[in-house]
Amino acid sequence: MQIVLPPEVEALIQRQLTSGKYNSAIDVILAAIKLLEQQQNIYQGRLPELQGDALIGQQASHRGEVIDGATAMAQIRANVRSRYSSKET
Repeated sequence: MQIVLPPEVEALIQRQLTSGKYNSAIDVILAAIKLLEQQQNIYQGRLPELQGDALIGQQASHRGEVIDGATAMAQIRANVRSRYSSKET
């Protein structure tokens, strides 16, 4: 298989080679493919969980149990601050 890479990808590979971490362009490409495979495995593993969460949100929305984004973020920040301040005492 022959692949023509865009110049920006070639430059990225060259930077990785210059760093000394990899010995050849194929090593860089194989590392990238391994990361892609790991990312896909993580996504596939979490997909049912994410679908379940989406269904819960959709059902809550149909019941009118939703809040706007700014309010949600304020609540999340308050919860985080509360957790950190309780650990410090």
